[in-house]
Amino acid sequence: MNGSLGEDMLAIGKKAQDAATVLRSASAEARNRALVKAARVIRADARKILAANAKDMEGGREAGLSPAMLDRLELNEARITTMAKGVEDVANLADPVGREIARWTRPNGLDIARVATPLGVIGIIYESRPNVTADAGALCLKSGNAAILRGGTESRNSSRAIHAAMREGLRAAGLPDGAIQLVPTTDRAAVGMMLEGLGGTIDLIIPRGGKGLTGRVMNEARVPVLAHLEGIVHVYVHELADPEKARTIVLDAKMRRTGICGAAETLLIDRNILPTLGKTILSDLANAGCEIRGDKEVCAVFPTAKTATEDDWHTEYLDAVLAVKTLNGVEEAISHIETYGSHHTEAIVTEDAETAARFLCALDSAIVMWNASTQFADGGEFGMGAEIGIGTGKLHARGPVGVEQLTTFKYIVRGNGQVRG
Repeated sequence: MNGSLGEDMLAIGKKAQDAATVLRSASAEARNRALVKAARVIRADARKILAANAKDMEGGREAGLSPAMLDRLELNEARITTMAKGVEDVANLADPVGREIARWTRPNGLDIARVATPLGVIGIIYESRPNVTADAGALCLKSGNAAILRGGTESRNSSRAIHAAMREGLRAAGLPDGAIQLVPTTDRAAVGMMLEGLGGTIDLIIPRGGKGLTGRVMNEARVPVLAHLEGIVHVYVHELADPEKARTIVLDAKMRRTGICGAAETLLIDRNILPTLGKTILSDLANAGCEIRGDKEVCAVFPTAKTATEDDWHTEYLDAVLAVKTLNGVEEAISHIETYGSHHTEAIVTEDAETAARFLCALDSAIVMWNASTQFADGGEFGMGAEIGIGTGKLHARGPVGVEQLTTFKYIVRGNGQVRG
């Protein structure tokens, strides 16, 4: 940055706004060509990206980042391959821009169509995960939006290396550099300026990070925000659960990756199966390195568990820690989730279809699951190519936010001389 921070940030906003104007009428073929090229460059530059990530990992360890945060930050060859494939998957999705959502003709002959259009300029503020640079850039570009990316200080080297690949894609397709910009400063004041809207150029802010970041964004933003504050995710094991399904689902939901927002944080178990299946599930978790924090009944059958406090039912650990509560039936499970949940993702494990239907219908979370791991709460796993986050609000988008969720709509009215008179 050459001028003052404020001047530079306003220039970024103006550049993004100009790019959004171009993207609004850019062809799907051009946007896809940019994404395919970017994916190729990510693969070709894997060593550069890994070298940059090694610097970030060293800095993260020196800064005392938690194991969960370091896991979010770390890249390896497999994750880079997955990142590149995610960009390609986005390119292969149907074009969300210009799709006709609905169309009808009025008695006076007016032809009215509701048509999907880009949102405009989207600001994405994120922590740790450098892959968001590729995911967010790809999703915004596919949906015809310009992106202003502000990654965390801890991932700055990795994000810059990945952003360079995204810019190569834009150039190959003849699209403006302003379509995907990475804020080049770690100054926290830049975040505040984005939350104020950069002179009216930002149309939407999406935060991806912990409760501190998301809370700040939601409290300070002067532009619309699409976010979830916490992922207090529940798995409920019903008395009619298949034992093998229950064991594998709970273990995967908690321990596959503890630092993602779809990781289970609270396990609910029907009281009458706690001494049998419940105890086996707790042993599986403990053997995998998970700390159990349970109510009195859990501690009685599993003495190595720590006693849970009221705070544990409210906590998103993002670590190998799980709160466990016993209860009687699906109604108590629903009540507990509605009291302590964050409307993110909940799962029930049962072979009883009627109980499952009650659980799926009664809960007001963005994602509800039956006999599946909550770690599937992910746009890629939903067939969206990638996601920019999980929406838990009730306006605009809920659940995984993919390309369709990054569009709004306008009405196109075609007439033949009609007047109201």
